[in-house]
Amino acid sequence: MGKNDRMERRERADAARNRQAILRAAEDLLRRHPPEQVSVERVAVAAGVGKGTVFHRFGSRTGLMRELMGERARELDEAVAEGPPPLGPGAPPVERLVAFLGAVAELAARNGNLVAAHEHAVTTRRSEPRETNPIYVGWHRHVTALIAEGRPDVDAEEIAHLLLGTLHMEPIASQLRAGDSARLARAFASLAEGLLGGPAA
Repeated sequence: MGKNDRMERRERADAARNRQAILRAAEDLLRRHPPEQVSVERVAVAAGVGKGTVFHRFGSRTGLMRELMGERARELDEAVAEGPPPLGPGAPPVERLVAFLGAVAELAARNGNLVAAHEHAVTTRRSEPRETNPIYVGWHRHVTALIAEGRPDVDAEEIAHLLLGTLHMEPIASQLRAGDSARLARAFASLAEGLLGGPAA
């Protein structure tokens, strides 16, 4: 291996370490402070890197929040695609829908400040509506498919928008920011079971 190859490998390793350090620092700060107090400068100091490194890797504070939210969403996506049922493949549509919506509610409650910061980042970029955000698109596609499988006679796409849209509505959003996902998960289960013919109340 030549000198240039070794240098390139070290640079890639340094970049990967910096990325993880920045993401973990942002995540830790968001656990302890309101989103509006988590600036690029504070993240850089906590991560032990220069502010320019954060901007170089993520482009902006918005980019940083989107990347961190994307990591949390990827964990859920992997469970949906490859995990055990009912969240993963192999269960009836109603069970998978209940499990998925409950998992989304739990993710939102467990990462309340991150979700709030990500939501602000998305909604303040007028050129990119929430409905075009990759995380939302993926979740909407999954919910639509489950509804269409269980109830091909209804407008699955529109109902999926209605279900996912509740995450951003007050007072639901304030409940999630307070860490309470159980109430929303139960409500989601009632709606999913009523729609897809699950257990009677």
